[in-house]
Amino acid sequence: MTRLLPSAQEIREAAGRLRGVAVHTPLRRSAALSALAGGDVFLKLESAQLTGSFKLRGAFNALSLLTPVERAAGIVASSAGNHGLGVAEAAQRLGVQATIFVPSNAPAVKKQGIAQRGARVVDDAIDYDDAMVRARAYAKETNVTFVHPCLGVPLLAGQGTVGSEVLEELPTVQTLLVCVGGGGLLGGVGAFMLSEAPHVRVVGVQSEHTDAMSRAIEAGCVVEIANLPTLADGLAGQIDDDALAIGQATLESIVTVSEADIASAIAWLWLAEGIKAEGSGAVCVAALRTGRLKHLTPPIVAIVSGSNIDEGRFEAVLATAAR
Repeated sequence: MTRLLPSAQEIREAAGRLRGVAVHTPLRRSAALSALAGGDVFLKLESAQLTGSFKLRGAFNALSLLTPVERAAGIVASSAGNHGLGVAEAAQRLGVQATIFVPSNAPAVKKQGIAQRGARVVDDAIDYDDAMVRARAYAKETNVTFVHPCLGVPLLAGQGTVGSEVLEELPTVQTLLVCVGGGGLLGGVGAFMLSEAPHVRVVGVQSEHTDAMSRAIEAGCVVEIANLPTLADGLAGQIDDDALAIGQATLESIVTVSEADIASAIAWLWLAEGIKAEGSGAVCVAALRTGRLKHLTPPIVAIVSGSNIDEGRFEAVLATAAR
């Protein structure tokens, strides 16, 4: 049986590889959210990470562990955007040729960032799931390594370094809020907490339009969801049995927030905290602000997973909030 979750030791080894590459991102207390929650709330600002999201961590660790033959052949990945950015940055640093399949409607800021790092962007997929199908087919046709956006022990070990940094800086943490798409960030930080701080409650947050994990957890099996427009494009797509198993192993609970809640959180983070966050990065704050998460034990850490939002969309969200 394939092992899904990394060990704490593998996460620590990933942290060593990432030293000097990934940013040790800030853990900042929010006075306003702390007052709202009735106890200390901290924001883990992966929005300040190189490439604008946590995805660099897993991508660089995964590419670092490729064999010389695999590196020479090149790699392919599918992405809503942020994984592609992380893979492109890692590939450029390690001298690996990369091809990234993304949806046609992926944010321009993400597609441009991937291309600027020297990777080839293929953006004719209908949606996130179609991009993955095309990337897998390309890997098979060309005999290059497919770097999964959400699965694989090396990838998850890199993402788990977010959790190791949180625990290092705030060993008293009691609740960790994690945005959930395909389970990559969840699997990494959840595995670390299970091993090193099993008392910490790991709570997942999704958009109502990207609720594949939430529905699967409730049903006890994978449930196909509709492909709906969402501000949280980084959380879009279906999940598979492996992702569900990660969710079942690591989540204490999971909640969803509306698209309006996410837009409000994006605007609030910028206006109140000076933090630019994309939709998937704002969902945990959205859940706190709606009051949907009750009886959480502080200190609470909410991961702000990324900042890559197209400027036009960002300005439109702020303009709507100002009305």
